Amino acid sequence: MINSPFGSQITDTLQIPNDCEVVVVADLFKEDYVGGAELTTEALIESSPLKVYKLRSKDVNLQLLEQGHSKYWIFGNFSGLNLDLIPTIVSNMNYSILEYDYKFCRYRSPEKHESLTNAPCDCREDMHGKMVSAFMYGAKSLWWMSERQQKRYTDMFPFLEERENWVLSSVFDNAFFITLKLLKEKYKDQEKKGWLVLGSESWIKGTDAAIQWCVENEKEFDVIVNWPYEKVLEELAQAEGFVYLPLGGDTCPRMVIEAKLLGCDLNFNDNVEHRHETWFDTKDSFDTEAYLFAARDKFWNSIVHTMNYCPDLSGYTTTLNCNLHEYPWRDSISSLLSFCDEVIVVDGGSEDGTWEELQKWAEDQIDGRLKVFQVARDWTHPRFAVFDGAQKAAARNKCIGDFCWQQDADEVVHEDDYEKIKNLIKTFPKEADLISLPVIEYWGGPEKVRMDINPWKWRLSRNKPHITHGIPKQLRKVDENGNLCALPGTDGCDYIHKETAEVIPHATFYTKEIHELKNQAFGKYLHLKDETGVKEYEDWFNRVIEVLPGVHHFSWFNLPRKIKTYKNYWSQHWQSLYNINQQDTAENNMFFDKPWQEVEESEIIELATKLSTDMGGWVFHSKIDWSQQTPSIKVSRNLPQIMLDKK
Repeated sequence: MINSPFGSQITDTLQIPNDCEVVVVADLFKEDYVGGAELTTEALIESSPLKVYKLRSKDVNLQLLEQGHSKYWIFGNFSGLNLDLIPTIVSNMNYSILEYDYKFCRYRSPEKHESLTNAPCDCREDMHGKMVSAFMYGAKSLWWMSERQQKRYTDMFPFLEERENWVLSSVFDNAFFITLKLLKEKYKDQEKKGWLVLGSESWIKGTDAAIQWCVENEKEFDVIVNWPYEKVLEELAQAEGFVYLPLGGDTCPRMVIEAKLLGCDLNFNDNVEHRHETWFDTKDSFDTEAYLFAARDKFWNSIVHTMNYCPDLSGYTTTLNCNLHEYPWRDSISSLLSFCDEVIVVDGGSEDGTWEELQKWAEDQIDGRLKVFQVARDWTHPRFAVFDGAQKAAARNKCIGDFCWQQDADEVVHEDDYEKIKNLIKTFPKEADLISLPVIEYWGGPEKVRMDINPWKWRLSRNKPHITHGIPKQLRKVDENGNLCALPGTDGCDYIHKETAEVIPHATFYTKEIHELKNQAFGKYLHLKDETGVKEYEDWFNRVIEVLPGVHHFSWFNLPRKIKTYKNYWSQHWQSLYNINQQDTAENNMFFDKPWQEVEESEIIELATKLSTDMGGWVFHSKIDWSQQTPSIKVSRNLPQIMLDKK
């Protein structure tokens, strides 16, 4: 994924404004060059109901793509675009393409290619053509200048028919239609004289052929060279005719349309690709004007519809005696209801009132989005820990949304992340089925966030039927009675393939480089008390949680509670999962130098206080080494409001 600040800080002066909604990319804009494509692009921008940011194709880079990952992008002419960026754009961005010519061809014209190389254009078979066609296939919609252009593309690349295809033609702004009316009125009684030729150094425009036609037919003519746009329209309104003989396919030459609407006789060839389209091939100029006038709304209505489409999101979680274990389960579910279209809760047979509360909550929900189910298990079974993954699988199996968000009963989503999650499912990486997202893992309160564990968890996935939860194939084993259990390396709840039990690949913001940075910073702090690396990691993590949604994990927030659950539940859970028969001895107790049965409440409180003060986290695979005081980081955001309201 590209939508988190992995690497170096952004140094480019260009910044995509936070309040823009659409990024329009083009080689040139009207202020750079007044050409047909530039005028059409500008007319669309001026008519946009959304806030638009203009970006030249040569300036597009990974940093700007990262900044604009939640925006909608429209690519016009993109010859200046670094084609190495195309895989990133296709995988991570929501965008449409306005194709003005034939950019699959290195010369942007198959006819020009053949003229210059004396061989038919074969660009569709080379890397350039394949990259451009892949770029087009990744678009939400493709906008063509003519029906013939669209057909030529889909004949060469049939898979483009799977996309949403529209023929737009050239687009004109309101000023043009006003000018058109004024000029027609101004010169309605004046005899039209002389012919006009578009003067251009571009091979495809066929300037020499047009001049030759005028000479051979003894026409008085002027050649339009670097005329202001206003003068072009003024002269067309007075001219007898306009001649345009392009040497290759010209998708929708704007000046031909302008000449027609201003009453010129036309002499053009079959390379004018829109010549036989109904809106143009008519004697009633009103039909042509009406079609062109509606083009802007046609374009933006489609774009807005695409942008506003939001897939359905199912949130799911599981519960078991949450009141007894003092989980913030009500807050967790409330946060899910704030951004999910439905919330599935599967209870494992709670005996502490959790299930009854869930039932009443669901009954009182007017919109019915909270759906609760009970799948009771035998929690006295020697392999009861395997049921944790089975419960998550049962909850997921009841989800009907396009995407699924998994959350534990001690995890809460911050209100600032609700909209980020909705945007993320709209811009979900196309090649991924599962992504991991940040976890803010508190230690003893809001002041410390752990860095001794990895800051991510599998979180958001496509709702595909083969995805479930459980023990991965390579970590499965059975006990002496044939019961499924696990090797260390899994918590029993991994995302796996329902049929093969293979791990589902995931996209992540957490790179190898960042992992190494974190480990180096951790080691330097332990051995040298050097906080430089810790601060660097802290800065990185704070940038991540500004960009990406995640969860606030309250497992270790209340340390006395957590230690009690280790005493009463978690130590037995891990023994059950890994088929370990461990006696309650001082040696096996990683918290105290005595058996759990001898530990008093006051000792738990005392240890929790010392852990909160002297440590930034500890993984209890070994006894606490108080000489190795672990670092922690601070996060720049507050607790979720729902948790602050409880204080």
